[in-house]
Amino acid sequence: MKAIVHTTVGKSSFQDTLIPFASDAQGIENQVVNLYPELTFETFEGFGGAITDAAGYVYAQMDPAQREQVMRAYFSPEGLNYNRVRIPLDSCDFSTGMYEAMSDPTDRALRSFSFARTEQYILPMLRDAERAAGHPLKLTLSPWSPPTFMKTNHDRKYGGSLKPEFYEFFADYLCRYVLEFQRRGFQVERLSLQNEAKAVQTWDSCVYTAQQEKTFLKTLYAAFCRHGLEKQVELFIWDHNKERAYERAEEIIDSETEKMVSGVACHWYSGDHFESLDLLRTRFPSLRLVLSESCLEYRFFDAKAEESNAARLSHEITGDLNHGITAFYDWNLLLDEKGGPNHVGNFCDAPFRYDTRTGVLEQRMLYQYFYHFAHFIRPGAQRIGMSRYTDQLDVAACRNKDGTLVAVLLNRGNEALPAVLRLNGEIAQVTVPAGGIATVSIV
Repeated sequence: MKAIVHTTVGKSSFQDTLIPFASDAQGIENQVVNLYPELTFETFEGFGGAITDAAGYVYAQMDPAQREQVMRAYFSPEGLNYNRVRIPLDSCDFSTGMYEAMSDPTDRALRSFSFARTEQYILPMLRDAERAAGHPLKLTLSPWSPPTFMKTNHDRKYGGSLKPEFYEFFADYLCRYVLEFQRRGFQVERLSLQNEAKAVQTWDSCVYTAQQEKTFLKTLYAAFCRHGLEKQVELFIWDHNKERAYERAEEIIDSETEKMVSGVACHWYSGDHFESLDLLRTRFPSLRLVLSESCLEYRFFDAKAEESNAARLSHEITGDLNHGITAFYDWNLLLDEKGGPNHVGNFCDAPFRYDTRTGVLEQRMLYQYFYHFAHFIRPGAQRIGMSRYTDQLDVAACRNKDGTLVAVLLNRGNEALPAVLRLNGEIAQVTVPAGGIATVSIV
């Protein structure tokens, strides 16, 4: 066997090192990371990010060469090899302003439904992404709020709830969105019922109790059946932080609804809660678990702490992979120099930022850290068994369909950490710098 080690520390470029394996004749016991490719777990579907109205707006400001650079960096096999995209339905906070596809409560036939805002900024970026990938991308669609007239507070913002008398209307509205994407040749893989179903936000938001979400799930599934979508598009519940994902699934899924729910979508903003994923896998083994949104919000994290922020998200990815997540979606693919535009000033970081004042495109450190996962762990990879000698070293290990073994090691400590990789009676020595990340490809 031989292995190639790809290492990143801070903003330094990759350093590729070939390391040999040797016999473990002495039976080494210390500083070991064990890899067990004969033990396989979930199959990983792939990585992706979000094309929001804001991302598409910034993308439209760039010149053709910069657009090509961003698209190839994300979607080509030489880059992150993303195969999935998440798209908000109607406006979210990362929009140039609030909008909805229709606002007429009497138009039950949806004759006034308009796809124009989605076509303006989101679809040009999506089409370029598919060209860079060389194949159709799988889309996840998520609503942030029903149209204003359907809500109890008559406002896209500040939470509120979907009025019961509009459940069926809104279900048809969401189906119409799915059909509009399909008519343009896009592959809609899944729809989540509501982004952040518990959050009352100063931007587009809507609150569902577990019982309300369960009732709307049944209504939406019935609408899917009417429109012939029930076998084409998966329905995901929750789409919010992990700490309450188990309880929400427990309250929604029963003998009647289990056929309607394909999975649970989670966010990372309330902390690790990797054990919640374990509980979901144990209680509902047939469900797929996806991490549908993650980013660094400037209102919570120091915007200048680029290296520590990249490490935080890398810790999230390794934990999610080790506890059953089968797809990982980053948030905005592209933002401006402020971390927007955002119609309420909820600025965030992104792997690429474009300075609209100077015309300079900046690749952030997040991209280099994401590369360690998304470039090497390919769609169809299976998680394999592993053990590690210290919790200062996060490790995620997979076997790709071509047989290549991949181990990603993140050093969360302040000193360099050695790791003796042990595999099938052989060992190889790796050192991960303090705060660094290393990916080992073994063939």
